Amino acid sequence: MTDAKDERRPAGELEASVMAVLWAADAPRTPGQVQLSLGAGLARTTVTTILTRLHDKGVVERHRQGRGYAYYPVQDAHGLTARRMHSELDRDADRETVLARFVAQLSPDDERVLRDLLEPGER
Repeated sequence: MTDAKDERRPAGELEASVMAVLWAADAPRTPGQVQLSLGAGLARTTVTTILTRLHDKGVVERHRQGRGYAYYPVQDAHGLTARRMHSELDRDADRETVLARFVAQLSPDDERVLRDLLEPGER
């Protein structure tokens, strides 16, 4: 028999699912609309909490709609990934070492892409 703790989702999975719903939407979505799109048996209050946390992180914006809010993403998925990369880089005082190790671990294809992005005139 499994207990409720074992059935919890991995960290960030719910946030990622909510973001996927917002990115797929053609307009801002209320927590109830997001809940229906997820179809995972989540309580509306859980979805509201996730959206509030995403808003507090600056990942989504919101505007008043009725008595609540409708939410929409600030950036697309690629922009959010880039933002996370910047956030991780900002956490370490030795940026040069972090960047050097990041570049050293790139695949040859990723290294070529990065080189092309940094030196666009030398292709």
